[in-house]
Amino acid sequence: MILENRRVTIDEVANHFEISHGSACDIIHNRLGFRKVCARWVPKEFTEEQKNNRVAICQRLLDRYANKGEAFLTRIVTGDETWVHHFAPESKRQTMEWKHLGSPVKKKFKSQPSAGKVMLTIFWDSQGIILEHYLERGTAVNSVWYSEMLSTELKPAIRTKRQGLLSSGVLLLHDNVRPHTAIHTLQTLVKLCFTVLEHPAYSPDLAPSDYHLFGPLKDALKGC
Repeated sequence: MILENRRVTIDEVANHFEISHGSACDIIHNRLGFRKVCARWVPKEFTEEQKNNRVAICQRLLDRYANKGEAFLTRIVTGDETWVHHFAPESKRQTMEWKHLGSPVKKKFKSQPSAGKVMLTIFWDSQGIILEHYLERGTAVNSVWYSEMLSTELKPAIRTKRQGLLSSGVLLLHDNVRPHTAIHTLQTLVKLCFTVLEHPAYSPDLAPSDYHLFGPLKDALKGC
């Protein structure tokens, strides 16, 4: 029954064979070794061409690292945008406390993140944060805004905090959202002499900010 229908329930199996729910559960879990798991959500189903392109881009980046080593990594400046709520409730795991048998049971009522939030744009490299920018309320996130920030805020911050990086050449790594790839932005990057590293489309798992920074940052802010 399971091989024919992977979504069959334990109750359906029990009713079909006229056995108890506990017996069906024991057979399925302990004797047959099945576990019911959810499908993994992914942002987009890749075409074969997109898969091949992703592999090719990753291989080219790995080849550059193999040839240049740390000198390649230290030139990379990466950045991204994310929403940060004014207040985010603690996670269930953060409320864990040591107790003994006689300790009273604590309750924590579920709460929602505050409606108030701010968009954080942050740029960083292997040494740490270079620039953090909080978007003013009512400001449109578009190519003009992004280009202006690159010119008036990011480049001066790099000049101040990373001496020699502008002369050695900035390798900018950002994702493929519209403000990052519009013609106006690309023209600005040419004027700034920033080289944009390849980033496969629909690949948040390869975006350093999503993978390394935003998760721990928001975990640390919860309950504060």
